[in-house]
Amino acid sequence: MRADRDFAYGAAAGLLADLLLGDPRRGHPVAAFGRAAGAVERRLWRDHRGWGALHTAVCAGGATGAAVLAARLVRHSPAAGVALTAAATWSVVGGTSLGREARAVGGALAAGDIEVARERLPHLCGRDPQALDADGIARAVVESVAENTSDAVVGALVWGALGGVPGLVGFRAVNTLDAMVGHKSPRHRRYGWASARLDDVVGWPGARLTAALATLAGGSPGGAARAWRADAAQHPSPNAGPVEAAFAGALGVRLGGTLSYAGRVEHRPVLNGAGRAVRVTDIERAVRLSRRVSWLALGVAVAAHRTLRSATSGRQS
Repeated sequence: MRADRDFAYGAAAGLLADLLLGDPRRGHPVAAFGRAAGAVERRLWRDHRGWGALHTAVCAGGATGAAVLAARLVRHSPAAGVALTAAATWSVVGGTSLGREARAVGGALAAGDIEVARERLPHLCGRDPQALDADGIARAVVESVAENTSDAVVGALVWGALGGVPGLVGFRAVNTLDAMVGHKSPRHRRYGWASARLDDVVGWPGARLTAALATLAGGSPGGAARAWRADAAQHPSPNAGPVEAAFAGALGVRLGGTLSYAGRVEHRPVLNGAGRAVRVTDIERAVRLSRRVSWLALGVAVAAHRTLRSATSGRQS
């Protein structure tokens, strides 16, 4: 089936392009979407859930609709279909940039330069770096690598398998909106509610697949499975919980605990309490596990896409 090959070849090419090239430094489509979404917010913002839901529908719906149109335009050209899938995959995944930023923080910590590490940490997560010592920064990096393996790679591939290019683009749009407005700041507590809840829904399958693959690909499948089963539900995020717990068990480390966001202190449950404290060297281990999970996710996505297409063709015949 040509559609199967289009997705398989295109998604593999896109993931390989991310591995070799990383994110484009200028003209990144996700950055352009973010600017457009910011402009929509400036026009629509009200301290009300309904207006926030409209913002989500306009931005995510517009991006997905444009992807549907693009996919229709190339449906009669195999080469164009592969190229579009590759370009979309490269645009929406960010595994290489994730690893690069994590290693930059790890390198600064290894060199004993905690101030540089604090300067780099906001590239990865929203923690308050001034409230963290070296061990706290290392733990924050490992947690960010785990969560973003799902958000920046696996979740996109899952929705690509389900919906092709529109699935890839729609997932990234929703995830970007959540990062922009889906947090509990006074401005976005109500306005960002719809984006946050929608992100929880679309992120659910990718998070479980990420946790499952981390369990299989990590150094301790039993430990990862136990941590996932015992601790994931205690995490305040329904999707970050399984991923971070599985990574903690696979790496044999403790994650969670006290953290600070913009001066707001949170006391989160410990994940994999039987593990040891995170060390700087665990950052590289987490990055390598993330990369293994990403390539395994590609294989699962291609197989799932082929199965879905075969089932659909069987019903139509």
